[in-house]
Amino acid sequence: MTAKKTRAADAADTTRLPQQLLGGLSPATFMRRYWQKKPLLIRQAIPGFSPLLDRAALFDLSGREEVESRLIVHSEKGWQLKHGPFGRRQLPALSQPRWTLLVQGVDLHVNAVHELMQRFRFVPDARLDDLMISWASDGGGVGPHFDSYDVFLLQAQGQRRWRIGRQKDLSLQPDVPLKILSNFEPEEEHVLNPGDMLYLPPKWAHDGVAVGGDCMTYSVGFRVPQRGGLAAELVQRMADAFEDSTLYRDPGQPATATPAAMPAALADFAAEGLRKLVEDRASLACALGEVMTEPKPRVWFDEASAPWTPGALRLDRRTRMMYDRQHVFINGESFRAGGADARLMHRLADQRVLSARAVQRASTDAQLLLQEWHEAGWLHRVDE
Repeated sequence: MTAKKTRAADAADTTRLPQQLLGGLSPATFMRRYWQKKPLLIRQAIPGFSPLLDRAALFDLSGREEVESRLIVHSEKGWQLKHGPFGRRQLPALSQPRWTLLVQGVDLHVNAVHELMQRFRFVPDARLDDLMISWASDGGGVGPHFDSYDVFLLQAQGQRRWRIGRQKDLSLQPDVPLKILSNFEPEEEHVLNPGDMLYLPPKWAHDGVAVGGDCMTYSVGFRVPQRGGLAAELVQRMADAFEDSTLYRDPGQPATATPAAMPAALADFAAEGLRKLVEDRASLACALGEVMTEPKPRVWFDEASAPWTPGALRLDRRTRMMYDRQHVFINGESFRAGGADARLMHRLADQRVLSARAVQRASTDAQLLLQEWHEAGWLHRVDE
């Protein structure tokens, strides 16, 4: 077996190794038995786990303009929802029961949280979305609801009681600013302690309530492209590069007494154009990769402060990088790649780091690309 094949086999074998994160299951077994099929409760998925940022740091993060945050309060007046950013004085007192602060995309802002996300990359990056942190006072929660995506719920601090069920009645409470189920029917109940984790497939109803307050839960969520929306985005992106100068002709058009009627031949002409557009598989592949690696809204990169020199590299935590057989995609851009350059870029995308030796042995073209990405702030020297 060649060295290349050996490395590939080693990479594949990691999906068959038991992981404490998954309760002793291998990623391959978990994906086969549980992914999008049924819940899994994992006691001490991360033994001794404690928050990667404290309450004060989380509250500070919710006050930043570029961070998405929400405040949910449940009182005698009902449910209230407010959107951040929040100053500390805008948040309720810690002793006030039944309120929750949700901070979205913390992995984009905190390296330790980004590193935690890497442990869930047995699912393709195209599906992995972000990590949300919720802090709740005693009794705090967001009400019984369901999500359209998979989620891992990792308890980081305090306790949370989860009630879950295969909900058939998906009707929602009227006149409430949250999507709360009207007739929640739980089937199981679990209290999670720090380090415990609960996996839920899409559409499994759940209600998590903080027990005793000072409760922090990390939610690892996944992207679920909606087919119509994705198709529209792809067609729009592909149309910019589509070259077809064919003009509509209708030499057989007869005189008409109904001039406002749309000509059937024109509809056929438009349909043929769309068919040719989507049949361009190379263009479709580029558009898909660019769409799936497009940075999230409110994300921007800082240009490099240090000059470029070939050395060990790591991708910025905000960078999205993927590939297919012929292309490399990074932050909404696509590049054709083959041979050794493609293998180098695939390694960078999969491992998110490159050794100094790999960078120094790269082709001139590959080094120029890496330099360009470094200057844009998409990747960094390890010693930076």
